Amino acid sequence: MRTGTATLLSIIAFYSIPGAVAAFVWWMVFTPNLTIVRKNRLVIPSILLIGAFSLVLELTGGGGLSYFFRMTIVIFIGVWLLSGQTRGEFLHMGCWIFGNRTGFELGMLAEMALQNLHALLSDFDRIRDAERMKGVRSGLRSIVPVGRVLVHGTLLRAEDTAELLAVRGYVHGGTCVPAFETEKGDVPATFFAVCAALISLIPVSAFFILS
Repeated sequence: MRTGTATLLSIIAFYSIPGAVAAFVWWMVFTPNLTIVRKNRLVIPSILLIGAFSLVLELTGGGGLSYFFRMTIVIFIGVWLLSGQTRGEFLHMGCWIFGNRTGFELGMLAEMALQNLHALLSDFDRIRDAERMKGVRSGLRSIVPVGRVLVHGTLLRAEDTAELLAVRGYVHGGTCVPAFETEKGDVPATFFAVCAALISLIPVSAFFILS
């Protein structure tokens, strides 16, 4: 239910400014909001990256501010989802929506992406620890070598995973019986997420008299 709610809110937030506002209000009410943002190390770098791209977009063609706001809300929703994500949740949701063939494939890809994300964070922490032990300052000069190490490690893990799937004879699809755990606040949170989606579809002129 959390995954479906996050997907719906991310779609409406990316689709329009009213959707992003509705998703932001929902995020402020139904999540620990700033607490989970402070705990996630990827939030600030992600926002800075989106900010740089938005600045270029604003200077070249316009619409950068709108894009920055909408993508920031999408990041906040994603942080909330990852803060309570359990192993296999994407796989179960994929099989529940799309079946054991396409759904299994999509769910497995999502699980592998999440696993790689956690591995990247672990690699990054080890690199930071090594830099502190050697007395090396983190800065612009270290971005390229650190990025090269992270990309190399990710490619090696992808190669190992592909070899493992090939050895086990994996071709396409699989069998999974979806099972979901519902927490106390999931039902009202999902209900109001649907309400936020419906509100975001209402034209602004329905609320204000425009000349």
